[in-house]
Amino acid sequence: MSANQNTTSKKLTASIVTVIVLAICLCITTFALIWATVSVENNLFHTGIVKINLNDGKPVIEEHEFLFEPGMTVKKDFFIENQSTWDVYYKLYFTDVEGGLADVLDITVKDGEKILYSGKASDLTRENVGAANDVLKLNERRNLTVYFHFPEEAGNSTQNLVLTFSMSADAVQTKNNPNKLFN
Repeated sequence: MSANQNTTSKKLTASIVTVIVLAICLCITTFALIWATVSVENNLFHTGIVKINLNDGKPVIEEHEFLFEPGMTVKKDFFIENQSTWDVYYKLYFTDVEGGLADVLDITVKDGEKILYSGKASDLTRENVGAANDVLKLNERRNLTVYFHFPEEAGNSTQNLVLTFSMSADAVQTKNNPNKLFN
């Protein structure tokens, strides 16, 4: 064997050994990275469920239950219950508001003596109403009252007007949501 062939053979052997060592290093590094990614301990993620029971799905006031007259106030009790997996912020509002009384009747929603919302039915919409100030705790049921007041000064121009609406509730978890953001 000539010296030139011997040098080439040594270079080829050294190259093959280098490739094998680099491949082993790559395999070890890849395994270490995968092991570190898969086995990070004490980092648990849980998703929650937000579920609100608003008056067992029953209307707060029935159609044709009252014939409103100027000066009349109707008081109706209802409840909201947190059936979620965490404490929630909530808001109550009206959807599908229709009829001429939407801009006449004064609506007030109370939690005991505390007023949660107050305004005309047409104003108590999802966009206009913010979250209630109190947190609704896990499994808490809160009894609320809504007052429908027909202002005395409304007069006869409001005769034969109606109001239809659906009372709705939205809730979001309090955890990681200090600004009470509703999506």
